[in-house]
Amino acid sequence: MKSIRVSMLVFALVALSATLSFAAELSQVVRTLEQGYANLNDLQADFSQRSVIRAMRREEKGGGELLIKKGSGKDSMFRFNYTKPKQQIVSNGKTVWYYLPDQKQVMIMDLSQLFEAGNGIAMNYLAGLGQVSRDFKIGFADQQRDKNGNYQLELIPNRKSPAMAKLLLVIDGKAVETFVAKGRPGTPFPVVSSTVVDQAGNSTRMEFSDVKTNRGISSSKFSFKIPAGVEVVKNR
Repeated sequence: MKSIRVSMLVFALVALSATLSFAAELSQVVRTLEQGYANLNDLQADFSQRSVIRAMRREEKGGGELLIKKGSGKDSMFRFNYTKPKQQIVSNGKTVWYYLPDQKQVMIMDLSQLFEAGNGIAMNYLAGLGQVSRDFKIGFADQQRDKNGNYQLELIPNRKSPAMAKLLLVIDGKAVETFVAKGRPGTPFPVVSSTVVDQAGNSTRMEFSDVKTNRGISSSKFSFKIPAGVEVVKNR
């Protein structure tokens, strides 16, 4: 009986050691991300946001709910419902509405303007409009994995933009392990968090939680009705 217990203990330690020492290759982590997006139709998630303005040494925090519905090309739709600060950013795939209820103002622009303003690469990854390996040079961050075993990637855009010097993504470690073992990611949205750093060193980090995917979100969620008495600013 003693020998059986010792054998079981040795087996458990070996299994634990294998788990702790497992490390995927960079290409496997990237494919986990890209193949996940290939199977992503829609997304609903909570997010917390932390922005740091380097020159002013100022930090701003916010959060809310994110909705995404993929279409073809740049027809993908998204909606950010911020609870703090209170605001909404909504796109039906063609038009973007930026609503500031406290200021009783809504700004309207074409989605193409958002991309032309330098935010296109970031929205490509977030809305699933492109492949990160096409838009970025990708490597592991200085610390390849965080304390939870998630993979940390540093992405440098191929197309220079004042709005983005680099993008940092944290990819769910369990999703990567599932991909390595079964050839498919464990979730269509393996992103734990993302951080955009601009050329001035300012950064915005978004952490995602309570993620729900492919639930059949209605396209009506991505239309915006302008409230009465609100100033409309058209940027077209």
